[in-house]
Amino acid sequence: MAQVISRRDVVSLMASDVLHAVLDVRERGEFNECQIHNATSLPRGEIEFRIATLVPNRQTSIVLYDDGGGRASAAARTLADFGYADIYTLQGGLSAWKSGGLATVSGVNVPSKAFGERVHKDRHVPEIAPEELKALQGSSTDLLILDVRTPEEYGRFCIPGGINVPGGDLILWADALMKKPGATVVVNCAGRTRSIMGTATLRRLGLTNVRALKNGTMGWVLAGLGLESNPKREAPAVPNESREKARSLALQVAKESGIRWISARELMRVGRTPGREVAYLIDVRSAAEYDSGHIPGSMHIPGGQAVQRMDDFIAVRNGRIIFISNESARAVMTAYWYRQMGFRDVSVLRDGLRAWVETGESLARGAWRPVSIGVEAAKSKAKFVQPHDLERALPSSSTLVLDVGTSLDFEAAHVPGAKWISRSWIDIKLPEQFPDRGESIVVTCPDGQHSVLAARALTEIGYRNVAVLNGGVRAWTAAGFATGKGLDGCLVEPNDVVLSPSIKGDKEAMRRYLEWEMKLKG
Repeated sequence: MAQVISRRDVVSLMASDVLHAVLDVRERGEFNECQIHNATSLPRGEIEFRIATLVPNRQTSIVLYDDGGGRASAAARTLADFGYADIYTLQGGLSAWKSGGLATVSGVNVPSKAFGERVHKDRHVPEIAPEELKALQGSSTDLLILDVRTPEEYGRFCIPGGINVPGGDLILWADALMKKPGATVVVNCAGRTRSIMGTATLRRLGLTNVRALKNGTMGWVLAGLGLESNPKREAPAVPNESREKARSLALQVAKESGIRWISARELMRVGRTPGREVAYLIDVRSAAEYDSGHIPGSMHIPGGQAVQRMDDFIAVRNGRIIFISNESARAVMTAYWYRQMGFRDVSVLRDGLRAWVETGESLARGAWRPVSIGVEAAKSKAKFVQPHDLERALPSSSTLVLDVGTSLDFEAAHVPGAKWISRSWIDIKLPEQFPDRGESIVVTCPDGQHSVLAARALTEIGYRNVAVLNGGVRAWTAAGFATGKGLDGCLVEPNDVVLSPSIKGDKEAMRRYLEWEMKLKG
């Protein structure tokens, strides 16, 4: 049973050395508007899919909060069912926190973005305006534009001529770039943070001819310049000499910065000691490298994303963080920035995966999939309906079809006539609108995973005629059936998804976002 904790005690806990996590169980949009600083966003509807990764030790102290409506207490019951033993709910929720005059922030990934702005200010990171870069493109033959976003982001659009070098890989290129002192190197991302951090990384490694594109692709668009859509270029392979030099550069950074090493044999013992130990094993290589072989239990978070989205992955404060790469170079650079952000227990696997293999330990293969809890048990109790049976029944049926995927997925495609409701709210809000517990209900989502959990929640509060669309909307479309589109039929506010202004293409939203980022300098 969860205990209630006062805001004063939460402040003390967050300032202590105790292993703890503060989790905001509201929707992502609510979190974006206002949140407790250094809390981690974990919407109630995502708990089963993320809690085992965010809080790997079930003895860890966890504080949950919402803004009324019962989601925190419901989340606490779920965690208790999963064996989490030290759970608290914030008395009065976020409203009480604010009424007590305690500080809040807005936006997503605030700790990392605020840190980026401090780096920009304190290290005098040089920038180049979009207009100046455009002029250079027409006059300079020795210009390199390095786009440090993820391959997925780069694949949608980029600065014309840019090549994709994800931020965590920059150390591999440092030596090759040093051998081009006459070149102008420009680093860009969508906005500011990764551009700043990428430029600061290269300067920390000794480059002087590198600048950050001011305000990234958003700044480029706001300057009235066009982006290149769906670029097909692949970054050239890292020169072997530069890759080899990266290791010596990393060793120097580790020595100068006091980064700790952990041996492969020590790593084998991590997590095997009883008690409250929390350790995050983070593999910072590319997806292809990770898929081809990784240490069992390690997460895949490329270095640039590990810095940019730190609070999305590291929920437990004061835990151990261990970075892994092939032979340490990329891991050292990510660890360096975590140390600069104030994390104390940060280390790097000495000699990387090579050392692990040399101990005789095996590697796992395949893409990283966060461990889910409770899904299989819910499946075993669910009643399923096949797409063909639902399609035949719908025209003459009074069946209520509920879609519990993201509002973004629902907007793109859903079973015709379906209503959308966030799984965070389904057992709280649905009875207000559909009080008849004998209502015929079919629950859907893109793949059927969230559906079985939503169906279980409805059954637990007394709905007697609940089924799950087997395979979800994907199975529906695979069967050849038409889908509806749009956000008509939402039973709650669709505030579960926060899209980057660069994706939405809204120039006014871009301006507001960039102004918000720059104010994070404090």
